[in-house]
Amino acid sequence: PQGDGAWTPRDGRATLLGTTAYAVGPDGTPATRSGGGLSAYLIDPDALASPVLLASEPDAPTLRVCDLSHDGRLALLRRGPRGRREAVVRRVLDTAATFTLPVADGDQWIGRFSPDGRTLWLRSDADREFAALFAVALGPDGTPRGRSVVAEREDGELELLALAHDGRTAVLAWNVRGASELDVVETFPGPGNLDAVGPARPVPLPHEVVTRVTAAGAGRLMLALSGSQRRPGVWWAHEGVALLRTPWSSRDEDAVPPGRPPVRPVLTRLSARDGLPLSGWYYRAPGRAPNEPAPCVIHLHGGPEDQERPVFDPLYHELLGRGLDVFAPDVRGSGGHGRSFVDADLGTGRFAALDDVADCAAHAVTAGPADPTRLAVMGRSYGGYLTFASLVWHPDLFRTGVAVCGMSDLLTFFAGTEPWIAESAAHKYGHPERDRELLHALSPMSRIDALRVPLLAVHGEHDTNVPPGESEQFVRAARERGVPAELLVLRDEGHDFLRADNRRLFRRAAADWMERLLRPS
Repeated sequence: PQGDGAWTPRDGRATLLGTTAYAVGPDGTPATRSGGGLSAYLIDPDALASPVLLASEPDAPTLRVCDLSHDGRLALLRRGPRGRREAVVRRVLDTAATFTLPVADGDQWIGRFSPDGRTLWLRSDADREFAALFAVALGPDGTPRGRSVVAEREDGELELLALAHDGRTAVLAWNVRGASELDVVETFPGPGNLDAVGPARPVPLPHEVVTRVTAAGAGRLMLALSGSQRRPGVWWAHEGVALLRTPWSSRDEDAVPPGRPPVRPVLTRLSARDGLPLSGWYYRAPGRAPNEPAPCVIHLHGGPEDQERPVFDPLYHELLGRGLDVFAPDVRGSGGHGRSFVDADLGTGRFAALDDVADCAAHAVTAGPADPTRLAVMGRSYGGYLTFASLVWHPDLFRTGVAVCGMSDLLTFFAGTEPWIAESAAHKYGHPERDRELLHALSPMSRIDALRVPLLAVHGEHDTNVPPGESEQFVRAARERGVPAELLVLRDEGHDFLRADNRRLFRRAAADWMERLLRPS
């Protein structure tokens, strides 16, 4: 069967996988994200009994079973839309909720039960700027007996959490300004009813970013790593001391085409016009003199809560190979910089996020150095929205733009998107009924008359997150005003481009467009 779930051992035998939990639709089939809510069931493949319903959320945009206690008494679920997620502990016997706590966005696996079930290790940003490691003491009935923060950092947030099978070792991956730092800590009984952790042991990493950590047998962990100069790889960590590369990792020389050196980005910091600290990663095209002005693409990530990370990106290498610099910033609303930064673009704060794009472009010129006469803007999903918006809010700043799966009118976006996306998006952008004037004012289509430069829009044929009509109406309106505009529709694709041939087509079409329009005048 298919579904989102977690497996747990039965009868104390750690090698026997027997009980699983799924998020499924109301008809019992694997859940789709097209409305109708989600339900979480506990299913025992070895028993003839009916599945146990753990939770049902009629309008839930997300509901995920993250862990089951070793004895099968308790289940850990994550529920709620982005920006308002929470952890829920439920008893399997009567499905009663015994504990809830707000948790951070980001990694879907928010925590784990200790093997004895008396402690819940949880990644949460409740009442704090950055996510930290919480220890929650649980009674036999699953009710909380106390909680404390047992591992935290002032310069970064806990992003990934893995607990070894014996429950005595925890691996913590911290997001520090976009790069990862990995710590191993030992867990042990602490004062009172709470477990504690020992001093952190840092583990050197061969890549900049840890994308996944999971237990993989006694004393072993498996790490998925990615970096700006190498393709992602999988590594063994034995006892948290040494890393061993696996055969599943790509060869380093496969990262970029032959004869093209990889580019390591430089973290750069700046201040927005209202004083808010911003940052981004600047990629310098190979072969240029240090101070030689170069054409530059301002690339904007999606989300808005995503974060720019120094990971291998084939699109960036394609652009760099054409002699184009890339500056990839985190404007307000991005993740990884604390709760206040994520919420800084809510409602009318989005106007300031549009100004952030212009401030980042100016910084690319003064600190890049980018050529101010050869700037372009590009992004996907929310970054596509920012691309459309930047071209009409700052019409004289960029020479062109490439908007990928972007929203051009927030009201038509709400009318056409998936219901679960609309529920989450209302928290970020505004409610489609109560905030219609704000959504209209924030929509690029409302300022289409300001468009001055050519643009390329790219969209998946079957995108239901951001319907293709969002790109179609912007391109059509641009052409009606005499502005050159092209639309590339990728066949058999949705919001994410999954076919290798389509991904190559997209990268080459975007690079061809940028290279042609950013040539020297």
